[in-house]
Amino acid sequence: MSVDTVTLSGSGRTAPTTAVRFRPRTYEEAADVVRGRGPRGAIARGLGRAPGDAAQNAGGSVLDMGALDRVRSFDAATGTVVCEAGTRLDRLAETLRPSGWYLPVVPGDRRITVGGAIGSDVHGHDHRTAGSFTRHVTSLELLTADGSVVTVLPGSPLFEATAGGLGLTGIVLAATLRCRRIATSLIAAATERAADLDDLLARMAGYGTRLPYESAWIDLMARGRATGRSVLVRGVHAPLDALPVRDRRAPLGAPALLPPLPAVPAFAPTSLLGRTAMGLVNEVRHRAAPRAATGVLRSFDAFFRSPDALPRTPSPAGRGGFVRYQFTVGPGREETLHRVVRRLSTRACPSSVAVLERLGANGPGWLSFPAPGWCLALDLPAGLPGIGRFLDGLDDEVAAAGGRVGLARDSRLRPELLTVMYPRVAEFRALRAETDPTGAFRSDLARRLGL
Repeated sequence: MSVDTVTLSGSGRTAPTTAVRFRPRTYEEAADVVRGRGPRGAIARGLGRAPGDAAQNAGGSVLDMGALDRVRSFDAATGTVVCEAGTRLDRLAETLRPSGWYLPVVPGDRRITVGGAIGSDVHGHDHRTAGSFTRHVTSLELLTADGSVVTVLPGSPLFEATAGGLGLTGIVLAATLRCRRIATSLIAAATERAADLDDLLARMAGYGTRLPYESAWIDLMARGRATGRSVLVRGVHAPLDALPVRDRRAPLGAPALLPPLPAVPAFAPTSLLGRTAMGLVNEVRHRAAPRAATGVLRSFDAFFRSPDALPRTPSPAGRGGFVRYQFTVGPGREETLHRVVRRLSTRACPSSVAVLERLGANGPGWLSFPAPGWCLALDLPAGLPGIGRFLDGLDDEVAAAGGRVGLARDSRLRPELLTVMYPRVAEFRALRAETDPTGAFRSDLARRLGL
């Protein structure tokens, strides 16, 4: 097992802290780290894709789970897979696909681990029909505070605290998942433009589940009558008869992948990627999308990577990093969504990512983010003047509407809003006090929010 002292941050690159990083290769090595933890405790870390500080532990121990990435078994008849927590979702998806199975839930970023997907209870663009990731977990193996390994089943308090529990109930070592049956390696997609936010909400609310994947990119630089103009994309796994005849002999073959998207150099000046440039990029992006197109076949890579399958706009964050803001408000709270979008547009926030989805039933976890209603996620440059107070104001809007922000992506929520947004947090704290009385599992996020 390798050990080093490193400075870690989330993918947003804000608030880095230093910890001792362990890279266990076996369950026994992971247990040794937990038993030998210091007073600052330990937390698991996957690929570090969480934008906030959920997988950081200043002055403590961090278990890098990347070496525990084996697929233990796969039943091609039932689509049941048993894999270790460090297994990457993108690699698992490519392992399953040739057998006619796929991930049960496809999050926007598949470069995360199975353990990370459980700890944040991620959702995909089809949450209304598929639910969140942990709804498809039939059991998991959890390393607890005393170094023992227990099997945790759905319906138990420990499972419900671990689903979306940000790694604070123990370290997920392995999970058993139920996967999704697919007939082809393609998505049949439909795209349409919406003139403003009212138009978008009407299009989304009035549509059924025939095309279960659904998301919309919102142009947050648009103002006036165009506030909330969008590109709406829907899709479904393509049936065999949707493919051209020549492709039906190998419907599960690997589709052509898009080349890697250009990345913004770390040294790029933020000023060159600010409001003016982002406004022009968004204008082109909106106009380039088809007004209406149906039945377009896309690879999984192209469909899930971007709401409109156009090249992703560059991040305006530059070297200062970014803040991910993700919230949900329930049905009937559309006016809150309107106010938030208007405030973002009025401020001309240069966000390269602004995705709206409809969510279905609550996730199974006490701290699961998904809840019925509307979910908007966006990235903002961390260096924007006054961004902290601005987002505090949005938090107040969301909390007053009975909504919540996503903790797994958060880096700045005020602790006093936690119990307003997550009413079961008291049960979560009580379970932690019972199962982990010495505070073995800690993180920067847990200290910041008092979890």
